[in-house]
Amino acid sequence: MPVPRQTITSYLWPSGGRHLWPSGETSELQSHERGHLVYAARGVLVVQTEYGTSLAPANRVAWTPAGFPHFHRAHGDTDIRIVFLAPSLAQLVSDRPAVFRTSGLAREVLLALTGPRNYEGSGYSGSARARLHRVLVDELREAPDPPLQLPAPQDDRLRAIAERLHENPADNATLAELGKAIGASSRTLSRLFHDELGMTFYEWRTQLRVYHALVLLADGHDTVRTAYACGWANPSGFISAFTAIIGTTPGRYRGGR
Repeated sequence: MPVPRQTITSYLWPSGGRHLWPSGETSELQSHERGHLVYAARGVLVVQTEYGTSLAPANRVAWTPAGFPHFHRAHGDTDIRIVFLAPSLAQLVSDRPAVFRTSGLAREVLLALTGPRNYEGSGYSGSARARLHRVLVDELREAPDPPLQLPAPQDDRLRAIAERLHENPADNATLAELGKAIGASSRTLSRLFHDELGMTFYEWRTQLRVYHALVLLADGHDTVRTAYACGWANPSGFISAFTAIIGTTPGRYRGGR
């Protein structure tokens, strides 16, 4: 018997919006005249731009400047909150897509700016909303810059490696072995990763694996199964790497804490 498709529920207003998406939902390619923050109060949201993949689990907020083509993908049933910023505030955030750690205060402001009072007729006054926007931007500017932007390679050789590892993140081939398969030396590939993506191959592969781990955890997989599926030799190594990047353990993240 076919499983009925879950419906999308959306609320939109001039300064923001809220979307309730089922797991796997993907938006069309789009761009906006104003820069906007996107926060997943539940689930994991992926924002794809020409610069790569931004990962936004529940303790991060993704920023997309005005005019940047992008699309969103939900992993797990996702509660998406959107806040548009005026140009005077947007210029204080970043001129490129970015992901920021969400402080407790920033989270509460995001929820307040996108909660029911905004679409049930009793929203904030213009001056109150402007003050909340300023508090939110100030909090994001003070946040540490977490490495949750997975850069998209442009070089054909790096693209071939990226496609292979996206298809199988548990692939433990060394850079030399990958280079042999595509006809490039490990030295050349190391230089390309550094010059084009600003990190080593092993740093990039760890981020790719954490990206896939977030997706699996959002879909209900446990820590042990996720660790092996994403290429870690043991769960403790996975927990350590995940915690270093995300800021919480896989178990706590999966439990929504």
